[in-house]
Amino acid sequence: MATADYFLILVVAVCTYTDFKCRKIYNAVLFPAAAIGFASNFYAGGLAGGLTAVKGMMLGMALLLVPFIMGGMGAGDVKLLGVVGAFKGPDFVWAVFLYTAIVGGVISIIIMIRSGGFWARIRAALFTLLSLLGFMPRLNFLDTIYTSSAQTFPYGIAIGVGTALAYFLG
Repeated sequence: MATADYFLILVVAVCTYTDFKCRKIYNAVLFPAAAIGFASNFYAGGLAGGLTAVKGMMLGMALLLVPFIMGGMGAGDVKLLGVVGAFKGPDFVWAVFLYTAIVGGVISIIIMIRSGGFWARIRAALFTLLSLLGFMPRLNFLDTIYTSSAQTFPYGIAIGVGTALAYFLG
């Protein structure tokens, strides 16, 4: 691993910790990290390396843009995945995104099971799907799950674990 990899791991670890502890991922960490990611790629690969960093950052941020717009995560999560992309490029950030989605899904299921709302959400999703397919009257059962008190978790944890998995699993 290169020095930039160690720095990225440190940045992701710091952001995971602050997201867990304070529910914030700080721009004071992300912006300098993004600049270092661009600089290290430009230094190592010239213009092509700089372009790889730009592509990685844009893809990382684009992958989480829709969940951010829909209110499912904070801007810090989006920027953190962008920083990962700035360091490692689009292929790596895609792998991180996939691992992060799996980890985030598992964490969400655990939270729903512990809060007792898992089966109600599964039932509402199934009924809505059946109504969309025409097997039931046209109803939107998903609205019933949004009125309950939804529990959230700091998604930076999932991004941190997803990044670690991408490093260790290739």
